[in-house]
Amino acid sequence: MHKVPSQLASIITDYAWHPITIGHSEANTYLLKKGYHSLYLKIQTLGSMEPLQCEKDKMEWLRGKLAVPEVIHYEQDEEREYLLMTEIAGVNAADTSIQANPKQCIKLLANGLREIHRIPITACPFRRTLDVVIKEAKERVSQQQVDLDNLDEERRGRTAESLYKELLAKRPGEEDLVFTHGDYCLPNVILHGNKVSGFIDWGRAGVADRYQDIALAIRSLAYNHYRSYFPYFLREYGLDDVDWDKIHYYQLLDEFF
Repeated sequence: MHKVPSQLASIITDYAWHPITIGHSEANTYLLKKGYHSLYLKIQTLGSMEPLQCEKDKMEWLRGKLAVPEVIHYEQDEEREYLLMTEIAGVNAADTSIQANPKQCIKLLANGLREIHRIPITACPFRRTLDVVIKEAKERVSQQQVDLDNLDEERRGRTAESLYKELLAKRPGEEDLVFTHGDYCLPNVILHGNKVSGFIDWGRAGVADRYQDIALAIRSLAYNHYRSYFPYFLREYGLDDVDWDKIHYYQLLDEFF
């Protein structure tokens, strides 16, 4: 348990802390429980590449548009930032309890992604287009912040510099812009009662090519042993003509984050 600022401490008094280890994030995440009441707390060092304040702003913008956690409290001290949120009822789509009905799970994942991509982008203030994200990737390379120990299998052993050269060389000519989650993988989709009850981890959300989400969904399906369901997922999402080059490109792009 971290020592937290007094204002936050007064809100979470008597809650038991349980660390969450699933996922790959700069933040430390905790499930806080008191009786039947649960909250989630993220704690992250100030100056991180993906500030929690950005995630807070995105969840607040999404309220009323999509089922996302409600921000209870946000603050900073001299070293860290703290984001306290409500829990969304259900279990994440990677939970073993979901595996008994894989086809239903895949259908819900596709429906959830369509729901996200239907959000109007005209007034969206969050940009995650390639101009923005490739610039961030370059900065991560220069700051030696690319996690080379966590590369996908087909890119293991590569240098960050070689990956960046490939990123520039294979950049798609056009972007099909929609509102994207940014990290659409099974642990970030919450299911309850045979429906999607909500979505979590919005730090990378914003206007981007729809393949940003499709590519990471495909990778997550493979990781969770649903590779044979790729065609069903893509059909349920509504893709008849799949651009596999874009899928591979956005999986490459994710290596920098």
